[in-house]
Amino acid sequence: MKLRTYLVLSSLTGIGVLLICLFISYSKMLLTIEQLYWLSAITAGVGLLSFILQYLLTKPLEKSIARITQQTIRIAEGDFHTEVPLIGTQEFKLLAQQFNEMSSKLKESFDHLHHSETARRELIANVSHDLRTPLASIQSFVEALEDDVIKDKETFQRYLNTIRLETKRLGGLIQDLFELSSLEAQGEVFDPQPCHVDELLLSTLESFSFHLAEKTLNVEIDLPDKLPAAVMMPAQMKRVLSNLLQNAIQYSPIEGKIILAAEEKGPFIRISVTDEGEGIEAEETSRIFERFYRIDKSRSKSNGGAGLGLAIAQSIVELHGGEIGVQSTKGEGSCFWFTLPIYVSR
Repeated sequence: MKLRTYLVLSSLTGIGVLLICLFISYSKMLLTIEQLYWLSAITAGVGLLSFILQYLLTKPLEKSIARITQQTIRIAEGDFHTEVPLIGTQEFKLLAQQFNEMSSKLKESFDHLHHSETARRELIANVSHDLRTPLASIQSFVEALEDDVIKDKETFQRYLNTIRLETKRLGGLIQDLFELSSLEAQGEVFDPQPCHVDELLLSTLESFSFHLAEKTLNVEIDLPDKLPAAVMMPAQMKRVLSNLLQNAIQYSPIEGKIILAAEEKGPFIRISVTDEGEGIEAEETSRIFERFYRIDKSRSKSNGGAGLGLAIAQSIVELHGGEIGVQSTKGEGSCFWFTLPIYVSR
């Protein structure tokens, strides 16, 4: 039943009760016939005026309800780019405002779901690609060994070595996936402690001494005389710094230079790794921390890993309450940086 019908029935009931009361009063000799006519005419006039006012007042309400109904149908059909105009009484304006807020939140939720679904499909495709490549290599080399087509010992050993390297690569990819999943699910206990950045830099550099010497790279360390301790999980932050340093070594030219720097920036310590590599295009820098995103679209194993290192680094830094980013110009090298909160003693 429509709203207007309810109001009309309510008015008719009131008028009917009033007319019954008038006839009872006349039957009890409380009113004269002339008074009964006048009061009945006044009641009928008031009733007619009430119908006219109800029609005029309920028309904008009906329009507001009709608009909300139309928008509800559009939302049910998946169209969230719509708003209900704020018209009618204050209550209906408030209802329209709340409806628009609900529509906006639904749109955000569905956009997030769509983005998540797209990311999930991309993740599955990338994982499948990076798992399939080493598996195919292992399978082909194993089949060659099984068929006994390799006769000389040197080639036989080279095949075994390739299988070992591809198996190691698979294990590293699976470990990276597990670590990234654990970080995103916060499955690891977060127990930071105060640690000096210079110790972190030196211990990480020591791990890469062979790789630095292999490419004859010069490393410069830029540290202030006094630098406060930072709050961190040393093993996790070494993973971050190792990833950035490994990338810098990989993309630096032979006999190039890498700069490791740290400075105090407000309540944070900013650590940076600068190389003299080829640099990164501007449109690439906004996506370089995404899972499985690689600048090398060929995804060849000679140019880096599976594209999880920077995603893991970002998760670790954000877990510590810091930020990570990159400043790069094509042809002029790159500067990867991240921040850590300064330790404040209590």
